[in-house]
Amino acid sequence: MAQQPRAWQRMLSGRRLDLLDPTPVDIEIEDIAHGLAFVARWNGQTRGDFAYSVAEHSLLVEVIFGRIAPNAPAKWRLAALLHDAPEYVIGDMISPVKAAVGPGYGALDERLEAAVHIRFGLPAKVPVSIKKQIKKADRISAWMEAFQIAGFEPSEADRFFGKPDPKLMQGLEITLRPPVEVRADFTARHAELLKEIP
Repeated sequence: MAQQPRAWQRMLSGRRLDLLDPTPVDIEIEDIAHGLAFVARWNGQTRGDFAYSVAEHSLLVEVIFGRIAPNAPAKWRLAALLHDAPEYVIGDMISPVKAAVGPGYGALDERLEAAVHIRFGLPAKVPVSIKKQIKKADRISAWMEAFQIAGFEPSEADRFFGKPDPKLMQGLEITLRPPVEVRADFTARHAELLKEIP
């Protein structure tokens, strides 16, 4: 009888996360922050001496979401910060690769996202209206990244990500930092938001 392939990953915290059936008790913010700080967006095809990490992107998305929805409670800002959390174990795939992989990738992502949300006191599924606002912030961040560090012309970024409202980007600059700094900032922001949730 053929043995089932291993479907869990051992984390630095010592947890074993089952990718096919993730449970909230096996999720630690330190593992998420560490993993995301070392996962490169744009498959690493960005200017600079450091990769632009998913953790850095997530911090930016949370800031932009706060501008889109300034009165949103801290729990939805936390959802924005954690919007790409599953990528700490499944990596960041560019959209064309996700499309080629098919619906299995989306299902895996959704199971991991639900477990992460439950672990940190969020509903397994974020309300559609909040999800749309987070997605809008995500697209604005992608536009900024495309133009500032990934070599896109503004017109090309507009075509792929939509023309963003300049007010939502005002004063924001893409930064490339060592993973250890980004990991610390991601963990600290997570802790701040948790304290703000009643």
